[in-house]
Amino acid sequence: MAAELRVIKGNNFLDRATRRLVSGLTGMGISLLGSRILYVRGRKTGEWRTTPVNLLVHEGERYLVAPRGHTQWVRNMRVSGGGELHLGRRTEVFTATEVADGDKPEILRAYLRRWKFEVAMFFDGVGPDASDEKLLEIAPGYPVFQLN
Repeated sequence: MAAELRVIKGNNFLDRATRRLVSGLTGMGISLLGSRILYVRGRKTGEWRTTPVNLLVHEGERYLVAPRGHTQWVRNMRVSGGGELHLGRRTEVFTATEVADGDKPEILRAYLRRWKFEVAMFFDGVGPDASDEKLLEIAPGYPVFQLN
């Protein structure tokens, strides 16, 4: 599978249980290391779709990284151009700009420093100490959006 088509579907019991736990706590207003619930409009139905995400703040900018690749929320974000982040009762409406592959290495490095314990399985052994060349090599498989 080409890197630009990379999608990892986690659907085992542990993955589903973890996503439910994170979603439940975040929905109650308890952020786990920056967790939020992403609401984005479906590109075909226009209905709200939700998924837990990790909000990365790096050098004063905010990003969403898709460790599982070009998933449905990524495809929906590309069409909608934004969405909402929820933490408990707080809602933040945002627009998003996709980051070019050449600009991703430092963002991916920061993301891995913060959440390697949680997302390492999706990065095939690439960690925060990887070279810029390696991060550039894998960049097409990991969509990144800058929030405005």
